[in-house]
Amino acid sequence: MASAVVTVAVDDGEATPLLQSASDDFPRRRGSSAIRGGGGGGGEITASVSAEEPDSNDGSTPPVATAPKQRLVSLDVFRGLTVALMILVDDAGKAFPSINHAPWFGVTLADFVMPFFLFGVGVSVTLVFKKVPSKPEAMKKVVIRSIRLFILGLILQGGYFHGRDDLTYGVDLGKIRWMGVLQRISIGYFLASIMEIWLVNNVAVDSVVTFVRRYYFQLVVASLLGALYMVLLYFLYIPSWSFQLLNLKVESFPGYRSGNQTVQCGVRGSLEPACNAVGLIDRYVLGQQHLYQRPVYRRTKECSVNSPDYGPLPADAPGWCLAPFDPEGILSSLMAAITCFVGLHYGHILVHVQGQMERVKLWFLTSIPLLILGFGLEVLGIPFSKPLYTLSYMFITAGASGFLLTIIFYIVDVKCIRKPTVIFQWMGMNALIIYALAACDLFPAALQGFYWRSPENNLVDFTERLFQTIFHSKKWGTLGFVLLEILFWGVIAGFLHMKRVYIKL
Repeated sequence: MASAVVTVAVDDGEATPLLQSASDDFPRRRGSSAIRGGGGGGGEITASVSAEEPDSNDGSTPPVATAPKQRLVSLDVFRGLTVALMILVDDAGKAFPSINHAPWFGVTLADFVMPFFLFGVGVSVTLVFKKVPSKPEAMKKVVIRSIRLFILGLILQGGYFHGRDDLTYGVDLGKIRWMGVLQRISIGYFLASIMEIWLVNNVAVDSVVTFVRRYYFQLVVASLLGALYMVLLYFLYIPSWSFQLLNLKVESFPGYRSGNQTVQCGVRGSLEPACNAVGLIDRYVLGQQHLYQRPVYRRTKECSVNSPDYGPLPADAPGWCLAPFDPEGILSSLMAAITCFVGLHYGHILVHVQGQMERVKLWFLTSIPLLILGFGLEVLGIPFSKPLYTLSYMFITAGASGFLLTIIFYIVDVKCIRKPTVIFQWMGMNALIIYALAACDLFPAALQGFYWRSPENNLVDFTERLFQTIFHSKKWGTLGFVLLEILFWGVIAGFLHMKRVYIKL
């Protein structure tokens, strides 16, 4: 079973947890080089020696004082902002469908949450493994942490907890959902860590050319992984298939009958909800009964009269509207891992480039081409789709992730303006526990278990109804309640920070 470790000390520089950032001292291997950003345009190339591994001293020269370690505050803020954004879109998305996940094609605010998490993981992995004394030992820690994270995801999103407004719990192991948000993050973390531990050439970085030579194999692997995804997505034959309605009352859906429902396919290269390679691989490998049973495409115009929100089926709804589909499936998770690899690149710039403004410049120059590539591929016919994690979607969300981190880094770490973002910083330092309790509804659901005479008379629902009364609007009252919820978790995270308590796997 996944276990959590409560730490009551400042980070010690060891391999940091997945959803917690590494320290920002950036020690390098002994004798390595760094690119120092100078004023004006160009960068000055200077050699540096790791402060943690000084050259042998014969006593003729005094020891060099080492600077104390500092956290990369902008990464904490970035991660905390991502958790807050997840709470916002999950809890206010029903009131504001425009910020909820796009039904199938397109990008909304909610569709940036997962890539933000994955990108932050990639940056963190670079800082954690900037120095690897023992590759087998580092790999052992990665495997253990990945398994723990995957198991935690199974517990939180496998179906055992039923969320808000449902005071029951438990799951049929024959129908447990294998994949989910934390499972996808664990896969990305695992692959990115392998890249950083094993696929880094022992080349001192003193120019752009040597920088590329050092991480050349990582670029090759990322390209091959993306090519494999594209080949399977566009060339894998999708036969017709059938499914059974699980956990649904057939009589509630006119036009559907009990027993198997058949979906007609027989195509290649389709990106539509019913007949795509992502769903095919998940059905064969994971099994239909282990997929997400309420997929996002139920909010499409074909499947909902209230689109882009959930609603009753239209009279002419196609047969696949109630079919299972996992938005965090196997093939799409391989493409999602490339977002982690992009995060690795940003982390490499942090490690090798010393000038703060030079880092900002290089990050900006990396983010813009990614955004352009994303929009360009969409124009060429590869649509944005978060459920499929298409190539265009990967590029545009990775570019947006880098652009946002660049802005936060400039404000928080360069200009040192930190008071306006301190709540997000606190949330980022304890992102895992807030994700579990808030974003997965563990805390609200537990609080709803205490009610007065009727289950609707609980503190959570009462507070939300109070806000709706104050705002004279169900929609805006819900938004006010969600913002209060985010503030509440920011205060809880601040309290944990003051007590120097950090929950990690």
